[in-house]
Amino acid sequence: MQSIAVIGGGITGVTTAYALAKRGLSVTLFERHRYAAMDTSFANGGQLSASNAEVWTHWSTILKGIKWMLKSDAPLLVNPTPSWHKISWFAEFIASIPHYRQNTIDTARLAIAAREHLFSWAQAEGVDFDLKKQGILHIYRDKKGFDHAAGVSQLLAAGGLPRRAVTPEEMRAIEPTLAGQYHGGFYTESDSTGDIHKFTNGLAAAIERLGVRCLWGSEVARVASDGRRATVTLRTEAGEEPHHFDALVVCAGVGSRALAAQLGDRVNIYPVKGYSITVNLLDEQSQRSAPTVSLLDDETKLVTSRLGQDRFRVAGTAEFNGYNRDIRADRIRPLIDWVNQCFPGVNTRQVVPWAGLRPMMPNMMPRVGNGRKANVFYNTGHGHLGWTLSAVTADMIGSQIAEWARVQAPSRALIPVAI
Repeated sequence: MQSIAVIGGGITGVTTAYALAKRGLSVTLFERHRYAAMDTSFANGGQLSASNAEVWTHWSTILKGIKWMLKSDAPLLVNPTPSWHKISWFAEFIASIPHYRQNTIDTARLAIAAREHLFSWAQAEGVDFDLKKQGILHIYRDKKGFDHAAGVSQLLAAGGLPRRAVTPEEMRAIEPTLAGQYHGGFYTESDSTGDIHKFTNGLAAAIERLGVRCLWGSEVARVASDGRRATVTLRTEAGEEPHHFDALVVCAGVGSRALAAQLGDRVNIYPVKGYSITVNLLDEQSQRSAPTVSLLDDETKLVTSRLGQDRFRVAGTAEFNGYNRDIRADRIRPLIDWVNQCFPGVNTRQVVPWAGLRPMMPNMMPRVGNGRKANVFYNTGHGHLGWTLSAVTADMIGSQIAEWARVQAPSRALIPVAI
């Protein structure tokens, strides 16, 4: 049986380990935190949103970034301090603009395929993650935004995703608690929401039951490969501790770029900070006044999810500020103000703020596949759609590694399992 190291215990690492274990491979997972999903997979917007498959590689994104550069509470904020990493990333971002249409279509296809895997895995393993299958409503305050969304709907349809335009009256019928004036919206009934942290931890328990060796609280100092054997060296109190494997998979979020460089690969991930607040709905009026249908406000770039009876998640914004993880009050305030404006009956006295670094590739597409060395693989760089795409990319890399293992050891039959 081939031994595989998975580096990273967030949503992509845990789903990758699951896909590999179900295919009969021997898997060891390394995570620097003591528990699964303690970094970017901790408190995201919660949307499983094929309807949000539009990639950002569009000239309008560049213009908005320039317009908002000096506005601290802007939905998109770019720290103007230059760095080679930032410059190279934006250069490749601009170079990807001609592929905006095809990448949006491809992302929609991936997101649709991901649903089948994620829901079936949760059912098979008994994972409760506050799943709500009530669709996602995109809301627009003006005709310009609504008309752009109509064009995006055509791309989503080309990727196999139907969504329908709705009037302001229909919007309120879909989500009666929403206050304010709107030009119109688009509703995707097939989309859903759930708690990424609960799902990842539930699946982490499942992979341990399947025999995956999970080394929580393990800091990876170095990785190496000669194409036949891979080494993961941990930093411990007693010194460095090497672990040897037949292959390794990098699923380390924003840490993937540095690990890839050690392995001779260029994976140009940039950390794009996003913020969220979790509003604890402690009274009956707040629970009645908070939405149950998930929303995406295109103007403010905010998304919402209702997580169970007593939690309401609001998340969004994009901040290009390096590896800074600070939770800034001036970036959290607009999220609270948005709740007060759109859902005035919700009590925002008890709000839990959070910030995480999304691992984004310049073309907004995840890096899924092999590296230069035959036994090095990647499943990383999912950006703002890591939760949405995680199950399908895990299945993709699982199939690729299983085939690699079959070629490496044809006399050892892998367990064929449909997942």
